Amino acid sequence: MKIKRRSPDPFFYQGGETGILLIHGFTGTPSELRPMGQYLKERGYTVHAPLLAGHGTSPEEMECTAWTDWWQSVLDAYDHLCEKGGVRRIVAAGLSMGGALALNLARTRPLAGVVSLCAPIYLRDKRHHLVDAVRWVMPYLKRGGEKPGHIEEHLVPYDRTPLKCISSLNRLIRHVRRHLPEVEVPALVVQAKKDETVIPRSALYIYHHISSEDKRLIWYEKSSHIITLDKEREQLFADVDAFARRLAGEGVRRDPPEGKGDLIGGKTKDIGVHEKKSIQTPDC
Repeated sequence: MKIKRRSPDPFFYQGGETGILLIHGFTGTPSELRPMGQYLKERGYTVHAPLLAGHGTSPEEMECTAWTDWWQSVLDAYDHLCEKGGVRRIVAAGLSMGGALALNLARTRPLAGVVSLCAPIYLRDKRHHLVDAVRWVMPYLKRGGEKPGHIEEHLVPYDRTPLKCISSLNRLIRHVRRHLPEVEVPALVVQAKKDETVIPRSALYIYHHISSEDKRLIWYEKSSHIITLDKEREQLFADVDAFARRLAGEGVRRDPPEGKGDLIGGKTKDIGVHEKKSIQTPDC
């Protein structure tokens, strides 16, 4: 059965030994990642994009969730990719809030690498700082204007967002920011210069505060926040493919940390802003 591009459903594409875990953003759905998923599937990856708890249903259902529920959805998807996907390694890539969740996954589970796409540290909408003061009298925030047509046609948005969940998003951002130094895996940090949701210097903060020795920061001059659907998406997809392919192509075995599964590692070519030493890229 053909899936409509607006479908909020999760998707899974069986492919090779490298798995790509795609994590959508706050109030979003896997539909915003489907073009990237299809591109990566065609290049031989096993690709999984889960639907996070409370998303793709209704604002009322979302209101019953918090960031810990969204996080559990990511953990469940990671386990599914390891157990059912038949993969040897996983690269996690997340858009917006999904990027924050991917960074959190990078410090808590074995990953070959992590990709953050317009992940938030600083948000443009200053109302986010006021939600705890007003959410008891104004439980929802109405959605703003529509995105450009080439983006909007892929989205399955809510018409309003629970302020309780915006408050929880703020807590997630603080949690991830505090633990960024614990991220040590190879990292690709992506930021749209025309981002209307996240202040672009968020990418600089992430880049400078993660401990990864193998890391690269890429700016996309013509793109807005939902970078996976915007004008430079084909270049973005190619950059993510090159990052994942490089990580999958090298490595020698070593003993894994207790409870973390097998690991592979080795030396890599310099793709980042500064030189790297040897890295470890974990198996499942």
